[in-house]
Amino acid sequence: MQESNVDAHLFHLKVVSVNGVFYDGKCRAVVLPCIDGEMAFLAHHEEMFLAIYDGQIRIQKEDGSWIEAIVSLGSAQYANNRCTIFVDTCELPEEIDKRRATEALELAQEHLRQEQSIREHQMSQAAMARALTRLKYSTSKNINLD
Repeated sequence: MQESNVDAHLFHLKVVSVNGVFYDGKCRAVVLPCIDGEMAFLAHHEEMFLAIYDGQIRIQKEDGSWIEAIVSLGSAQYANNRCTIFVDTCELPEEIDKRRATEALELAQEHLRQEQSIREHQMSQAAMARALTRLKYSTSKNINLD
């Protein structure tokens, strides 16, 4: 059976966080935050394994509409026209509690001012990066990508 022209531009995407499955279905594109910017996957991309950093993920659904969400550290694998993404957290911007994110940022900044082991310092830096990302995307206006 031959792939229809519409399906030729689609691939299967599954986004999983510790809270459960965020997205599971066909899509046209996914844009992920990486260490040196963003990486986009389209249908029939070459096989790849990728580290994901704190930032915004954008998913273009079958109908062309976009979903924007905030993710934390994770990884993505693309193979056989299927993309699987595992992240610690994935949430819509409107789900972010700005007060809690601000409190987390202040706590992380306070921890960074204190004397800590190298591991504790790295954990405080990661907490601060996560809080800054959540605040940045919870207050920014959604970009219309259509």
